Amino acid sequence: MSTESTTAATPPEPELQPGTTAPFARMHRWLQRGILVCLVALVIEGSLTVPALALWYGWPTLSLTQICDEMMKVRYSDDTLTCKQGAIDAPPLGGRPEAAGQRTARDQWGVQPKPEWQHIGFRQLVKIHNDRIAREKSQQQAHR
Repeated sequence: MSTESTTAATPPEPELQPGTTAPFARMHRWLQRGILVCLVALVIEGSLTVPALALWYGWPTLSLTQICDEMMKVRYSDDTLTCKQGAIDAPPLGGRPEAAGQRTARDQWGVQPKPEWQHIGFRQLVKIHNDRIAREKSQQQAHR
């Protein structure tokens, strides 16, 4: 009878997850909490990155497709490049990468290429876009 009273007095062992031993259970709980906080922070940061970059590059004035087009034109120094939207065979799902085989970018090529294009500032793509359109219109008028 004394064995039953001592068994009833001891609290039940908390159920541990597989692979967790009793001495490390507290550490695992804190690791799980920390990882959950980091994941939530990454999701929030990721959901704010695209809108913030779109505003930085000139979103209300330029559409997202125009921003992508201007980035391609600046990155590869080629005014004829455009972004493919909604293409299933486009990268990364398949097909050739953007501007594949073209060496139009003004970069220092090598094992570690160094881009030569300038840093794009706040809403500078809008200015680049407007300048390019004005240049194309003046060229069209000059050819007439």
